[in-house]
Amino acid sequence: MTKLVYFAWVRERIGTAEEEVDLPDDIRTGAELLAWLKARGENYEAALQFDNAIRIAVDQEHVEHDEALGKPREIALFPPMTGG
Repeated sequence: MTKLVYFAWVRERIGTAEEEVDLPDDIRTGAELLAWLKARGENYEAALQFDNAIRIAVDQEHVEHDEALGKPREIALFPPMTGG
């Protein structure tokens, strides 16, 4: 099981802060994860429609969409952050 954690408007649009999922074996990259999630329903599609804007952290380390996920315990998805 992998814990998926959602932040900010990603969380609001999906409708939950986190969930535990069994990732399919063919999900190897962040881009594949986002595509799989978008296929799970309208709320995921709405939250992830601009997938290039979504940031991904695997076990609290930022990764690019084309990087391998490995066997993570936790994956966080969040929109771009602004500083101040």
